[in-house]
Amino acid sequence: MSTTAHLLRNVWAHTVIFCGHFPGGIEVFEEETLEGEARGEWYVRQLLGSGNIKGGRLLHLMTGNLSHQIEHHLFPDLPSNRYAQIAPRVRELCGTYGLPYHTGRLGGQVAGHWAKIARLAFPGGT
Repeated sequence: MSTTAHLLRNVWAHTVIFCGHFPGGIEVFEEETLEGEARGEWYVRQLLGSGNIKGGRLLHLMTGNLSHQIEHHLFPDLPSNRYAQIAPRVRELCGTYGLPYHTGRLGGQVAGHWAKIARLAFPGGT
């Protein structure tokens, strides 16, 4: 039983982490582009490099509110139970400035991150 519980927990943690950092449309940044980064550029990079998972309260609870990965990256010191409260304002600001707000249902985010892994696994799959 313990092994099964550990396996399920690890698969769930992998799913939540990868859906927030690696689905299609999420940018990955080379380390050298970070040198001399202004504060505003840091915020834009956090936004472009993360994505949310759409869902109800139970999903957000089961992910520890890390389904709001964008808000977590922008405001890492904010208690996670506040992410849902600030998400509409973050999304509105993205619209105002023409920035993407990556979000999707769990199944779509999972499919997107596995498609990205498959693409990057082969030469020339940048």
